[in-house]
Amino acid sequence: MSARSRIRSAVAAAFVSPRRQALARDVWALSRRLSGGRARIDYFHQADDPYSHLAVQMLGALGDRYDAEIRVWLVPPPEPAAAPEPERLGALGLRDAAEVAQARALRFPSAARQPGPDLKALAEQALAGRLGRSGFSREATEIGEALWSGDAAALTRLATAVSADPVAALRTGEAERRRRGHYLGAMFCFEGEWFWGVDRLGLLEGRLAARGLDREPGAAPLAPALEPQLAPRSVGGDGGVIELWFSFRSPYSWLVFPRIRALAAHYGAELRLRFILPMVMRGLPVPPPKRNYITLDCKREADRLGLPFGRIVDPVGAGAERALAVLHHAIALGKGEDFAELGLRAAFADGIALAEDGGLVEVAARAGLKRDQVFEALADESWRTVAETNRQALFEAGLWGAPSFRFNGGPARWGQDRLWALEDEILRAG
Repeated sequence: MSARSRIRSAVAAAFVSPRRQALARDVWALSRRLSGGRARIDYFHQADDPYSHLAVQMLGALGDRYDAEIRVWLVPPPEPAAAPEPERLGALGLRDAAEVAQARALRFPSAARQPGPDLKALAEQALAGRLGRSGFSREATEIGEALWSGDAAALTRLATAVSADPVAALRTGEAERRRRGHYLGAMFCFEGEWFWGVDRLGLLEGRLAARGLDREPGAAPLAPALEPQLAPRSVGGDGGVIELWFSFRSPYSWLVFPRIRALAAHYGAELRLRFILPMVMRGLPVPPPKRNYITLDCKREADRLGLPFGRIVDPVGAGAERALAVLHHAIALGKGEDFAELGLRAAFADGIALAEDGGLVEVAARAGLKRDQVFEALADESWRTVAETNRQALFEAGLWGAPSFRFNGGPARWGQDRLWALEDEILRAG
């Protein structure tokens, strides 16, 4: 491997190292103790974000369970570069939030629709006037339900019942979010570490418990991670088809790949690989704060899942293209799943450069491919047509990023933390 690749891998490993993270956490804790302040969770709420509506419902229980102050900030939507494809994201959020709410016994209107600017403005005014109140979780939930139900009369009543400057509140919240280095709503921040919505609330609970802030030590977390259970399936015949869209530059694709393979094998489903180019190579940028958060979030999730992560050699550009060329041939040879998983592991856990002949040949050999087959694949550009077809199919399914998947042509889901929903659909089909 080249010196440049080795340096980049070492820097990435240092960035996600447990030692560095523990030191950063301890610095925050020491600063708090020296100032005599109470432990604090900062929560950033976005009025028109369905995931914020789910997260805010947990604030009351979180405050009761853990000995920490919760400070709420009102924030605007993220900038377009941090949240591309806003229309698709909005449609997905409504559908996904309803599914998550049902799984976690939370509330989300069954006929929710994306609010217009007038309703959003009313909700922001109503929320701004209630910041700092002890019952904010309950009141914000009421505001959110009116917003997502399109109840203009209820929102008008809730907004006019308070006197507030939502513009100032949004400006203050955005400044605080930027100062702390983030960009999304539905975010919790504790000791400099970020946690997204109810999906990562269990990880936040673990951090709070580790600081001795859990008033019920040993009790089950309020929001544990949801994972497939690989339940018995009493059906015969065809197990159906799981389509998986993934990218060799997506660390979440690495986290999902071995698990979705196991899920497909357990239920006798065909796993159909639909590879795509990385988002940044399709004109969708990834700003540095987003990239940093994703890297740290993936490390935490990998640790939770027992997967290696951190020795990263970013395959963007030539690395991704060369890996896709070889994968295209590997699929035809019946070795696609092995090569894809090993290639993702190489990029995000093993520190192997897919852009270099030595690294690519090594990964291919692990998957059972010969050196001559690698260079034959590299000379064939037909993978580009397949990648474009897959991209178009992903957009037609209403999504745009990796990893995404669907079962038997049903609704497509996005994210390595939605395999439980895929399993539920498979079981319902059985």
